[in-house]
Amino acid sequence: MKKTSLYETHVALGAKMVEFAGWDMPIEYQGLVAEHFAVRQHCGIFDVSHMGEIMITGVDAFAFANHVVSGRIKPISMRMTYGMLLNHEGGIIDDLMVYYYNDQKILLVVNASNCEKDLAWILSIQKQSTYHVIVSDISPEVGQIALQGKEAVPLLQLLTSYSLANLKMFDFEEVNLHEMSFMISRSGYTGEDGFEIYGKNNDIVCLFKKLVELGATPCGLGCRDTLRFEANMPLYGHEMDETVNPFEATLTFGVDMTKEDFIGKAALEKSKSEGLKRKVVALELTDRGIARSGYLVFDGEEPIGHITTGYLIPGHEKAYALAMLKVGYWDLGTKVQIQIRKNLVEAVVRNKKFLNKQYIK
Repeated sequence: MKKTSLYETHVALGAKMVEFAGWDMPIEYQGLVAEHFAVRQHCGIFDVSHMGEIMITGVDAFAFANHVVSGRIKPISMRMTYGMLLNHEGGIIDDLMVYYYNDQKILLVVNASNCEKDLAWILSIQKQSTYHVIVSDISPEVGQIALQGKEAVPLLQLLTSYSLANLKMFDFEEVNLHEMSFMISRSGYTGEDGFEIYGKNNDIVCLFKKLVELGATPCGLGCRDTLRFEANMPLYGHEMDETVNPFEATLTFGVDMTKEDFIGKAALEKSKSEGLKRKVVALELTDRGIARSGYLVFDGEEPIGHITTGYLIPGHEKAYALAMLKVGYWDLGTKVQIQIRKNLVEAVVRNKKFLNKQYIK
């Protein structure tokens, strides 16, 4: 099993370690609920060094990246774009963040479980094309932590003379922190303001320890999932996979159909013209119970879909879920039933706004 450079630090802090995507990662330290509230009310810090980093360089880097990514990458230096890698049928190979440095240098940050698959896909597209680019997996050289919450800015500001107020949502910059060099982006996966910070593995260890010393709460993958769900952010393997297209996953903001071409565009045009047969909606359980990923959803005796993610989110009285439901069951207020073990539990379609996000735009 792989270990990040912070493994020994997690163990020293008493983290409960679990296998995730082939990595030995902390699931929790003091407990999921306490860590969830630490991020919502103060500031939490996550080890996300298991994420993958793929660098595209060369004279055609900008054009090539726009060809393989569904979203439109704008030529604005030091800006990020959300997008997806799609297969030729429009299915989602992965969702990712694109870091645009300049026309000849673009970084893709991909999900840990998909890094090898993504790299192989991108390299296969490169070999079949005439783009002059170099595609490199720089993941082993890069550590990454996420600092999230209302106190993330004042806490990180203690370690740099650079004014963090200069960074707006989806900006990134090369910055010295604690007398070391890092790349930081104003972004995250929790619905809170904060930063994702990239650097050399040893430097990341030093920075993580310093931020904990200054008051950041170490957080595990457990609350990372409840936080992202509360903020209605998708997770690969749950709300999307290679059998699901962006329209079905309700990720249209990560697709620009006005681009001249990108891989999967023709399939998406066909899907759009034919009309969706299913899509992800939000549910609120009106009976007691928690809907877990994979549970079936019914209308009476008719199966109509399945749960992609479900939780009783810390601080909420009602249990919520996201579910992939077939057409005809998407309107707000539509009543459905979820099979939880041997029981059918009542639920109703609702909006996806479980949280008012705290971004600085």
